[in-house]
Amino acid sequence: MSNPTAAMLVIGDEILSGRTRDANMHFLAGKLTEAGIDLREMRVVGDVPDAIQSAVRALSEAYTYVFTSGGIGPTHDDITADNIAAAFGVAIDVREDARAILQAHYDRSGLEMNAARLRMARIPEGAALIENPISAAPGFILHNVYVMAGVPSIFEAMVASVLPTLTGGTPLTSRSLTIHRGEGDVAAPLTELAARYPALSFGSYPFQRDGAYGTNIVIRGQDAAMVEAALADLAALAE
Repeated sequence: MSNPTAAMLVIGDEILSGRTRDANMHFLAGKLTEAGIDLREMRVVGDVPDAIQSAVRALSEAYTYVFTSGGIGPTHDDITADNIAAAFGVAIDVREDARAILQAHYDRSGLEMNAARLRMARIPEGAALIENPISAAPGFILHNVYVMAGVPSIFEAMVASVLPTLTGGTPLTSRSLTIHRGEGDVAAPLTELAARYPALSFGSYPFQRDGAYGTNIVIRGQDAAMVEAALADLAALAE
C-alpha cells in the first residue's frame, strides 16, 4: 500500500521578497518523512486572495494532507484564514472557543484583548482548532487543510500537536555513499542500478573538493532491506 501524500503551501509576501528566509518547509519535510507521509509538492504564494484560494483548492484535491504556514496573525495583511474559508465556500467569524483561549492567555499576560488580537479568533465554519502552546492563537483544520502560523517556533509546536492525529505509512529509509569520481563517470552504472531497483529512488549530488571531483549518491525507499542491498551493489560498482 502506498503512503499518504502531502503538500505544503507557504503564504506571505515576505518570503517571496526575500525579507524572510523560510525554515518551515525543511522542518515539515523531515517530520513527514519520519511519519511515512510523502511530501510531494511545496508552493509559495504571496498575500493575494486569488492565488491563495486557487492553490488551496488544487492542493486539497491532489493530496491526502495540505499544510499551510503564514498569514493567521493579527495584522491587516494576515489574510490566510479568510481565503481558506473562501476557497471552501464557508463563512468565517469570531468563534467563542477560540475567543476564550485568547482571552485567558491575555488575562494571564496582563494584556488587553483588542480588535487586532480578536481577529485571531476568526475561524472558518466547520473547522477544528489546532493547539498553540506558545502564543495561544489557534490554527485550524478545514477538510484536509491544516492551517498554521508562520513563526517557526509556533509552526513546529502546531506540527507536533497534529502529527499524532495523522494516518502515516512506512517511513523512508535513506542511505548514502560518497564516490570519488565525477558525476559523468558514475552516471551509466547508476542508471543501470536504478533500473534494477525500480522501487527505490537514487539521487546524485556532485561536488568538488581540494581539486578533485566526487559524487554523493543517496538511495531512498520504504523497504529497508532493499535499500541495503542496493547500497551494497553500489559499493561494489564503486570499487
